[in-house]
Amino acid sequence: MDLIWLVGVLVLVLSALTVRKLSFGFVVRSLISWALIIGLTVLAVAHRHELGALFASASAKLGIDDQQVNGKTVRIRMAPDGHFWARVKLNGVERRMLIDSGATITAISDRTAAAADISASNGLPAIIETANGSVTARRGNIQRLAIGPLETEDLGVVVSENFGDLDVLGMNFLSRLHSWRVENRTLILEPKVGASDEGGDATTAPADADQPSREDI
Repeated sequence: MDLIWLVGVLVLVLSALTVRKLSFGFVVRSLISWALIIGLTVLAVAHRHELGALFASASAKLGIDDQQVNGKTVRIRMAPDGHFWARVKLNGVERRMLIDSGATITAISDRTAAAADISASNGLPAIIETANGSVTARRGNIQRLAIGPLETEDLGVVVSENFGDLDVLGMNFLSRLHSWRVENRTLILEPKVGASDEGGDATTAPADADQPSREDI
């Protein structure tokens, strides 16, 4: 569909240029320029999540503090791509993760699972509904996950090579918090009631299991 759309746009541009009776060389240069612009736009849209993660990582290296801690409350500013990216430690390994309240369960790539020593079951796979359709993934558990002072243990996760380099923090983590909300383009993550600044688990496990057989991300 992207190719058809691109060809259609180029045909319209070519028609407009030929009506003006411009030189052949100018027409060819114009078509190449438009093709490059459209191609880059299509690639940017298709890989917007990966680009967002790269931008968030670059911002951290430049000292732009997009994640702040006040006691046990974590505040994350919205990235230029309109998403919230958190600095998360999975079994002590730091990763940039997209916080997505539309994702039922936390999902990570094969590369992240290997780096954080997260084993995934080879049993019955989970069926994951993504924007690009259904994919299969393996189930596993993160022994310890932390966003600053917000820590939790034994969090259900799905792992698949189909996720590419994108790691998503889903509702099975957010539901363990006391609350989360967005104010003035800032995501505010509140610890469970009774969590102190001296340490301890700032989340609480939900009553339901973390690993249903079919999830959305």
